[in-house]
Amino acid sequence: LPQAWKGLTMNHTTSIGLDVHARSIAAAALDPLTGEVVTKTFAYSPGEVASWALGFDSPKAVYESGVTGFHLCRELNALGLECAVGASSKMQRPPADVKRKNDLSDAQFLARLLATHNVTEVFVPDAETEAARDLVRAHADARADLTRARQRLNLFLMRHGHVFCEKGPTGAPVGSWTKAHWAWIRQISFPDEADEEALAFYIAQVRHMEGQKRELEKFIRAPAREPRWRGRVDALRCLKGIEEITAFALVAEAGVFSRFDSARAFSTWAGLVPSEHSSGPRRRTGGITKTGNSNVRRLLVEASWHYARATAARKPAPSPDVPLRIENHAAKAVKRLVARRREMSARGKRPSVANCATARELACWCWAIGRMAEGADA
Repeated sequence: LPQAWKGLTMNHTTSIGLDVHARSIAAAALDPLTGEVVTKTFAYSPGEVASWALGFDSPKAVYESGVTGFHLCRELNALGLECAVGASSKMQRPPADVKRKNDLSDAQFLARLLATHNVTEVFVPDAETEAARDLVRAHADARADLTRARQRLNLFLMRHGHVFCEKGPTGAPVGSWTKAHWAWIRQISFPDEADEEALAFYIAQVRHMEGQKRELEKFIRAPAREPRWRGRVDALRCLKGIEEITAFALVAEAGVFSRFDSARAFSTWAGLVPSEHSSGPRRRTGGITKTGNSNVRRLLVEASWHYARATAARKPAPSPDVPLRIENHAAKAVKRLVARRREMSARGKRPSVANCATARELACWCWAIGRMAEGADA
């Protein structure tokens, strides 16, 4: 596994804050010993920023996490300028500065935070890991677009009095988007040509998004079987509810499971821990925080629904290369999660609440198994 996640540890003298935009970068260099601040504005050019910053004594730069991503950080590190990305959610701006905001003042604010060691650095993935993330997020977008396209088609048909409610030979309802459902849709016709065109458009949109989703799944399966990812993907697949696409997405989003100090840290990053509002002797908790990585949270919540009907039987390993100790640990996880889900259902917990609790515990098991696959538990 790449070791870049461990971060750079060399000491620095000059703290440089960067306020990064799509087309410009505002920079402020602070010398903590003298208090001197030097500011400059650049176009989006990592080379120019690095050339200017390296003129100072032992510089280190930081900028806020956001839509600009990690490209600048990787480029500056490659050019010899140590750079970190600070978690924007952990930066507390003084109330006096709330109504005094501009690019250079933001850069100075970041430089002062870095000088006082008040920056929480985020994990910066390498280019290959970020490419894997982009692929699984594109798949998530395709899924969301397919869901919206299907909803539009259903609502269009509903407005005209067409609702699919066929039943099979046993009397059970036939599922949506099956062959029977599509056969039912194709036999629908309208007397007005405009409605016919609208129906053809909605059907074409659904079919197009189904094809896009299938193509992305093919693209995901190829890297999931490469040596860098396969060990962790196969290890996570030992858990019920997690198959190749989901396992690869979890591995790509996490980057390295070993970067999380504890199972709670991983579940907190996924936003699956309870919120809290406590003061003095009173302790009050609420629903999950829903902060952090939303894609991982969605995948774990979806996977957890399997445990509402799953048995505690051992799931066969997807590959003979999975170590026996990982298989055994995953079997222990499945047994516990199934038992916990049944226990919560027996206590009358609402299914959504029980599922979130299961997802939080599933996240902890994923972290443990991921670390085992990385050899970090040795």
